[in-house]
Amino acid sequence: MRVLGINALFHDPAAALVVDGRTVAATEEERFSRRKHGKRPVPFSAWELPEQAARWCLKQAGLEPQDLDAVAYSYDPAQALPADAMGLYDPWDHLRQTYAREAPGFLRTALPGLDPGIVRFVGHHMAHAASSAFAAHDAETSSVLVLDGRGERSSHLAARRTGDRIEPLYAQDLPESLGLVYEELTEHLGFLRSSDEFKVMALASHGTPRMLAELRRYVHPTGEGGFRASGVPWGELCPPRAPDEQWTQDHADVAASAQAVLEETMLDLVRWLHGRTHDRVLTLAGGVALNCVANSRIAREGPFARVWVQPAAGDAGTALGAALLLSAGAGDAPEPMRGADLGREWSDAELGGWLKTAAVPFERPPDIAATVAEALADNAIVAWFQGRSEFGPRALGHRSLLAHPGHAGNLERLNDVKGREQFRPVAPMVLADRAAEMFDGPLPSPYMLFVHDVAADWRERIPAVVHVDGTARIQTVDRAQEPLVARMLDEFERRTGLPVVVNTSLNTAGRPMVDDPRDALECFGSSPVDLLAIGPYAIRRGEAFRSGANGWSR
Repeated sequence: MRVLGINALFHDPAAALVVDGRTVAATEEERFSRRKHGKRPVPFSAWELPEQAARWCLKQAGLEPQDLDAVAYSYDPAQALPADAMGLYDPWDHLRQTYAREAPGFLRTALPGLDPGIVRFVGHHMAHAASSAFAAHDAETSSVLVLDGRGERSSHLAARRTGDRIEPLYAQDLPESLGLVYEELTEHLGFLRSSDEFKVMALASHGTPRMLAELRRYVHPTGEGGFRASGVPWGELCPPRAPDEQWTQDHADVAASAQAVLEETMLDLVRWLHGRTHDRVLTLAGGVALNCVANSRIAREGPFARVWVQPAAGDAGTALGAALLLSAGAGDAPEPMRGADLGREWSDAELGGWLKTAAVPFERPPDIAATVAEALADNAIVAWFQGRSEFGPRALGHRSLLAHPGHAGNLERLNDVKGREQFRPVAPMVLADRAAEMFDGPLPSPYMLFVHDVAADWRERIPAVVHVDGTARIQTVDRAQEPLVARMLDEFERRTGLPVVVNTSLNTAGRPMVDDPRDALECFGSSPVDLLAIGPYAIRRGEAFRSGANGWSR
């Protein structure tokens, strides 16, 4: 069965293609449109579809719209209630619901030849659940927890996967929402709501949870599988922060308090779910599941033996989950994800053509991994563009900025390159078979969705990747799955004695992650990056910007 999954209604519009239970392609519209998160999550943008992402997914499989057996749209307007009936102030939500109901017609226009009669509405949280439970390895019998801002009428789903079925166990009705509470705080702290929640998590490490007792009045578990989370008077806890204003200790403390109450509540939900299922494996999805600090606490203190998080845990992942759910319902056994590299790629010849068209001097060294390792050892910043782009918000060794972890100043340097706040950490990339020497936490960790304590004797050796609280959000690299990245790490260790490289996303603040070669060249040209490693080719900054530089070298 050939199923195209579509996420469009709120934010992070995305498309995914599942053929006979296997994920063929998945990507976000932002990678094509170059608009961060694709669009803002307001009712007036709800009609916008991931047209370019959907067309690319079909092209990747050699399909036309008329070849599809089904289109899975990750929201079911039939399950929704009016916003005021759910206790939400969203006076234009009726417009959002109208656009959702008209989605089949919009899709026919966007994908000429598509039969609108094959479009199926899939419940938002069931799509989240399937994106995690069906994509995880060794999870045929497992529990799944979904937490986000909102779906049709709830903000949470606890469920259980058994074979090709997902059985809902409990859903928390709106307006109670851990995701919306965290979004409110994001806005109160001067960041962009439904976008910058990860900044609140980073800021929390600079504070103490001294407001936790007060927050528990508004955010707490019920003990019966649900929770209360609404009505927090943020202005009484600390003054609001303007976007261009320096943060204060009060801002950091309220962030730390909110982070703590989120973790407490999630732990209670996890324990309740385990009490119902007694499973060994828990999978997580929904935007709240991108909170790697909370994920780590669940893995460390929770009752499940293994915790797996969908790398595209936010709404983009519902495109994949909706497609997997329909595919499984039709009898196709869902295959686990082989990795997050599900987006676009270019052949060596195609990349060379892009570089010649751009008229930049470039070389093709004998081993791009060794060339990059040499540059990193000399404390260069390297833009790394290799293979298929990642699905989800994390750079995982395909669209990355790399640096030397042994120089503490590289944290500030990278944040300056990217134009972002200095309290933001960067991540270490390490071979999976070496990680336990340096990092204590859930292993392997291929998707940067957990934080790990950095061993005391390593903190001074790799200071650039150690956060203020002594932790790091690591990415482990499997040699078999990522041979080129593994070789680069080996070559770097041979030169420096350090088996770790700094890895952060290849983009600048407010811009989507680099996806195609033009994006890579534009990012390289507009930021002080020393070397661009694009496929087997290397472009060096000094040569590229030397007067009269042009074309192929060596």
